[in-house]
Amino acid sequence: MKPSFDILIVGIGGQGTVLASNVLGEACIIENRSVRSAETHGMAQRGGSVESHIRIDGKFGSLITPGTADLLIAFDLIEALRYRHYLPAGGRLITNRHFVVPTSVYQQELVEPDEESILAALAGLDVVCIDALKLAEEAGSSLSQNIVMLGAASADIPLRIETLEEAVRRCVPPKTVAVNEKAFRLGRAAVGERGVP
Repeated sequence: MKPSFDILIVGIGGQGTVLASNVLGEACIIENRSVRSAETHGMAQRGGSVESHIRIDGKFGSLITPGTADLLIAFDLIEALRYRHYLPAGGRLITNRHFVVPTSVYQQELVEPDEESILAALAGLDVVCIDALKLAEEAGSSLSQNIVMLGAASADIPLRIETLEEAVRRCVPPKTVAVNEKAFRLGRAAVGERGVP
């Protein structure tokens, strides 16, 4: 068994992948766990792909090797498809069912992708697909989709729920704490305690 628990968070610029990785890093600090992280940005301000690597209890490097991630959290369905190679066969993927078109994955395609074809391409993985936008709006702000996604993935993350909630409170802007707390809980409830929708 490898020593670290490796999480890759992916999305489009502006969706809050870096904030989500900061929440996980803060939660590790609260629990006095070792954490290594790195972000890569592909023209993020122009809707490009953004990835955040988080290695809980990691000791050797910040980047996750393709095929070895323990969990992939995708804020965009097309980005889930783009980064699926980071998971082993049967790996756990928590994804938002919405996607932004076009992104770099489909720039050369003539046919716009649809949810059904993307999910079919993700066959072979343990996929949980949720409507993060709907839950974020229910929480009070569409901008809280990233925290909804963390809540949805929380049953699969080896950190205490109370710690994750405290990290959310510490990392989001003070005036948005109540909305983000609700967003986290709605995301968690949507998937359930054992990670099953």
